[in-house]
Amino acid sequence: MLHTINDLKNIAIQASDGDIGLTKDLYFDDKHWVIRYLVVETGSWLSSKKILLSPISIKEFNQKDKTLTVTISREQVKNSPDIESEKPVSRQHEVDHMEYYGYEHYWGNTGIWGSESSPNMMALGYYSVAPKPDNLDNPEISADIKAALSRDNDHHLRSSHAVVGYHLDAIDGELGHLQGMLIDIDTWAIRYLIINTSNWWLGHLVLIAPKWIKEVSWPTSKIYVDMTQQQVKDAPTFDPSVPFSFEDEKNLQTHYSRNDK
Repeated sequence: MLHTINDLKNIAIQASDGDIGLTKDLYFDDKHWVIRYLVVETGSWLSSKKILLSPISIKEFNQKDKTLTVTISREQVKNSPDIESEKPVSRQHEVDHMEYYGYEHYWGNTGIWGSESSPNMMALGYYSVAPKPDNLDNPEISADIKAALSRDNDHHLRSSHAVVGYHLDAIDGELGHLQGMLIDIDTWAIRYLIINTSNWWLGHLVLIAPKWIKEVSWPTSKIYVDMTQQQVKDAPTFDPSVPFSFEDEKNLQTHYSRNDK
C-alpha cells in the first residue's frame, strides 16, 4: 500500500523495550528516490534528541494506531553513533551507523537496497544476509568502504519536507509545485510525486513518477519533466482521501504510455 509523507509523520516508534519517539521527517536518496532514514525525535528519555532510523530495522507499520514497530532497542539507540540530523549526513556517518547496527551497506549494487529489493531483506537473520563480519580488513569490504568514503562530499540524502514546494516545469511551461509524495512502505521507494497544479490549473492534484523526471535542479529548487502541460491536464487526477489502487496506477501509466513502475 502507498502512503503519503503526511501519513508517516508523528508516527510512534516502538522498540523492543519501549517507545523511542515520533517521526518528524524522511530522508530520501536523490539518485534512487527511496527513503533511507526516518528522522525520529526521541522523548524525554533521551532529551528529545533527533536520531536516524533505517527502514532496515522496521518490522511492522500499524496505520490505525499510528505506530511503527522496530527490531532495535532503546538501549541500542542510546549508544548509537551520534548523527546531527540538522546537517548533511556524510557517507562516513552512514558507514558508522550501518556497522553499529550490523547492517549491510545499501550502496554498491544494482538493487535499491544493495542486492535486495526491500530493506527488511537486509536485516540480520534474514535468509540472504550473513552476520556482520568480524574482520573488516577483508579486501572486498575495505574496497567497498573506501569507495563509499571517496564520495563523502556528495551528499545524496535530502529531506522530504524540504523539497515540498519545489516548482515543476513541463516542456511547454509551468506545471505547479510539489505537494507531497506517495511511498511504498514495503520497499520504501518513492513511487510518485504529488503535484499541485493550482499555479495554472486551479484545484487539481496529479501524480508524476520519479522515473519520468528529466532533471532536478537542487540549487534552484526546480524539477523538469519530459511531458507537456496538456498531457498532465488530461491525466487522471489524484484524490488523497481515496486509497490509490492498482487500477488507478494502471490507468495513470496507460495515460502516459509508460510501463515502468
